Amino acid sequence: MANFTPPPQITATLALCATLFTTGAMATQQPQIYGLHEKVSLHELALELPAKLDTGAETASLSAKNIEMFKCDGGEWVRFQLGLADAKQAQIIERPLARMSYIKRRADDRKPGDKQLYTPRPVIEMDICVGDELKNIEVNLTDRSAFEYPLLIGSSALKEFNAAVSPGVRYSAGQPSCTQSG
Repeated sequence: MANFTPPPQITATLALCATLFTTGAMATQQPQIYGLHEKVSLHELALELPAKLDTGAETASLSAKNIEMFKCDGGEWVRFQLGLADAKQAQIIERPLARMSYIKRRADDRKPGDKQLYTPRPVIEMDICVGDELKNIEVNLTDRSAFEYPLLIGSSALKEFNAAVSPGVRYSAGQPSCTQSG
C-alpha cells in the first residue's frame, strides 16, 4: 500500500481542529465544590456571615431592612441597613442601583385576590468572598430575617465562582481569606 499524503488544506484543517480541541479542553476547569452552607465575607464591609448556596435561585439575596431608593449624581441609588440580628451591624449602607429584579411570588405569599405575581427588588453589586475567591456579584435586597441564613447565593453567582454545590457538605471553603479582587 502506498503512502498517502493529504492535501495542504486538509492538513491545516486537522491541525487547527487539534489545537482548538486541546485549547478548549485545557480551558475547561473543574468546578470548585462548595457545601450547601458556607461562610462568606462581604469584603467591602469587613463582615463575615453564613450563606446558603441555592442552585434553584437565580440571583443572590441579602437580608436588608429600611430599603430606600434615592437619586445621587444623576443616578439611582439604594440606601439600606443589613437585616441581621446583631445591632452593631445597623450601619447605613449606600450603593448604586445596578437594576431592579422581579421575583415571582409563591401562591402562599399572596392574600386572596392579590394579583401581584412579582415582587420588585433593588439589585446592587457587592464583592463577596468565599474561601479565597473574591467576586463582584449582583445581590438583590430583601428582608430575610425569617430565614436562618442572611445571604442566599443563587446560580448566577455560583457560575461566577465556577462552583458546584454538594448538599451533604457544609463549610468546605473554610474561613473567607480574600485579599484582592478575583
